[in-house]
Amino acid sequence: EVHVVESGGGLVQVGGSLRLSCSASGFAFEYAAISWFRQAPGKQREGVGCIGKNNYTVLAAPVKGRFTISRDNAKATAYLQMNDLKPEDSAVYYCGESCSPSTWGQGTQVFVSA
Repeated sequence: EVHVVESGGGLVQVGGSLRLSCSASGFAFEYAAISWFRQAPGKQREGVGCIGKNNYTVLAAPVKGRFTISRDNAKATAYLQMNDLKPEDSAVYYCGESCSPSTWGQGTQVFVSA
């Protein structure tokens, strides 16, 4: 059974940084793509980016140049490094197996204060 747990969210000021973690189990992590999504209040969930098994990464336009995705296969964990955070980055962040996951964790809340 696919299981992911997101962590690392919190309150940060504009321009600050956070690193989110996605701990995974129940599937062959080293062969899977891992994606990050986010959902702000009243908005649809949107893709942030996805990292393939070969570390090829795709990022959404609003976060390109500020966010990076990495992975540690030995720990079955993926990371979302977020720099130069803006108020519009405030959302619940989710990770998932594949670039179009069907199973979600509980998410981790990020709030960027102006």
